[in-house]
This record gives sequence, C-alpha cells and structure tokens, in this order.
Amino acid sequence: MTAEQLFRERAARQILVFDGGYGTSIQKYGLQEADYRGDLPLEKDQKGNNDLLCLTRPDIVEAIHTAYLDNGADMIETNTFSSTGIAMADYGCEHLVRELNLAAARIAREACNKAEAKNGVKRFVAGSIGPTNKTLSISPQVNDPAFREVDFDTLKGQYREQCDALIEGGVDFLLVETCFDTLNAKAAGMAAREAEAAAGRSVPLMMSFTITDMSGRNLSGHTIAAFWYSLRHLKPITIGVNCAFGADLLRPYLSELSKISDTLILAYPNAGLPNELGQYDELPARTAELIAEWTREGLVNMVGGCCGTTPDHIGAIARAIASAPPRVVPELPVFTRLAGLEPMHIAA
Repeated sequence: MTAEQLFRERAARQILVFDGGYGTSIQKYGLQEADYRGDLPLEKDQKGNNDLLCLTRPDIVEAIHTAYLDNGADMIETNTFSSTGIAMADYGCEHLVRELNLAAARIAREACNKAEAKNGVKRFVAGSIGPTNKTLSISPQVNDPAFREVDFDTLKGQYREQCDALIEGGVDFLLVETCFDTLNAKAAGMAAREAEAAAGRSVPLMMSFTITDMSGRNLSGHTIAAFWYSLRHLKPITIGVNCAFGADLLRPYLSELSKISDTLILAYPNAGLPNELGQYDELPARTAELIAEWTREGLVNMVGGCCGTTPDHIGAIARAIASAPPRVVPELPVFTRLAGLEPMHIAA
C-alpha cells in the first residue's frame, strides 16, 4: 500500500496524532552562533536560523523528531518552515535551499524508520512549507497599494524548488501551513501539485489556515470558509487550521471548517496565548483537555500542536484522544462554491 492508502485507512479508524512545535524544542538547547553556522562559509549571522540546523546540527533535529515519535506522533514534519530561497535570503542562505530540504526530509525519514522498527507501525513524514516572509495580496508600502515585493510566478517557482527537494528526500506528504495569505497558499499548492506530477509518485497535499485575530480572517482578509473554497480545487487530503490561538479560541473556526469540508481535518493549536515575555505557559494536560473536547464534538481527524507545544504536550494529547472516534467526513450537497474574502453559494 502507498503512504496515502495507509494514511486514509488509519484515519478512517482513529484520530491520528501530528507533532508539535520545533522552535520551542530548539530553544531548550541554548544554541549559539557556532552551532547554527557550523563550518559553512556564510557572511551573515545565523543564530535563529533553525532550518539550517538540518545541515549543521542534524543530531538535534533528529532528537526532536524522535521525541515526538516516542510520545505518540503518527506524523512528523520536516524542519523546513522557512526553507525557500525567498525566506533564506535574509540569512544569505538562498543557495542552500535544495541541500536544506533534502537533508531535512532524510533526517525525518530516518527518524520514522527507526520508530517503525520498534513496533512495526508506519509513521509518516510531511514536508513543511511555510508562508515565506512576503505576501502576494498586500503591499508593504502604505503609499503604494499596488506595489508587491514578489509576483505569483516567482513565488510559485520558489515553492517548486522546495517541493522538488522535499519529494526527492522522501517525504510522504507536502504540508502548506500557517497560511496567512490565501494567494501565497495557492502558489504553494500549485507548486506542490506540479512537483508531484514531475516526481511521478503520489505525494498528497495538506493545507492549513492561520487566523490573524478574533475576526476569524487571515492576513489577506479571507474567512476560513473563503480560504477553503479558494483552494478546494487543489484537492488536499487534509485541510485545517494551526497557530494563532490556543485550542479554546480555535474551536468555533474549526467547527465551521469541519461542517463545510469534504476532506480530512487537521488542527494544531498553540499552547494557549503567549505571556508578556512571548512564552507559552499552557501545560500539556490543559492543551490535551481542550483538544479532547474537539474530539467529543466530532471535529477532527488529526491533531497536534504548534507554537509553545512540546513532546510532553503531544504525549498528553495522544493519551487523551486514544479512544476517541475520528470525524466522519460529510457528503456535501452539490452547488457552486465561490469565494472572494467571503464565501458565496449558488444553488444547483
């Protein structure tokens, strides 16, 4: 069976567990510039360039993957949230994009292989594709609203470079996550589909929306329904929501998405809201309790954590949902679904 077939089979029987935050785990190592830089001849400071650790400290990246797998994660994501040329340019590392993504995919794959060898249970790797530090929908210049720092085709090309390397490195899925701009997400999704076709093997697409504030919209102004309708043509195997808030505040938006989506739902919230120091205080038991409430309402097919979550959070979540049934994917009525910033329905 293919990874997609195994994933669908398991998702029909149980709620699957995704991993948690990487930045939080990396911070605990107290790394310095030399750890990030390694022996690479780079001109700019690299401290904080977490993706670069796939080349300079792969042992740390694999250790984090392993901690999540040991705590019950069925799927881990690669440490490549910022591994596009356009994002790596801030560190002068755009020439390392292919190497970074290949290394990250192989590290994650090896961690999964080791976990599978322990108990024979298949673990999945999702290639993490972040939104980049540019936006296609909004001008960064208040006096020139028509200006854009990047165009659609250029951004799609940047994503394509990342997707090609992730697939070559052995990922099972491509996860376009933390989508603050729906047009960026469309560029990434199209690049993922093109890369899948070029590779000649199934690499299903996963997509995840992020909310900017309590209005329920992302930065480009789309509601969660409009986001889904804008991207539904890409046929992602999961659609979901991540980051932004804790599990309590995400619930109403997740509930809406669950009702209108005819695909699997993935949700991975932050560990509550950050405190005045930017740190996350929500304990694993509380996060798990809130996510367990989602499962009682039948809202999700896969759950995990984002900012501030740790392997302990994922372990608590895995235990809390172990016996919960998965969301039943609804059969939706046939009508035309369109979207601007709001969704629009036209009856058949």
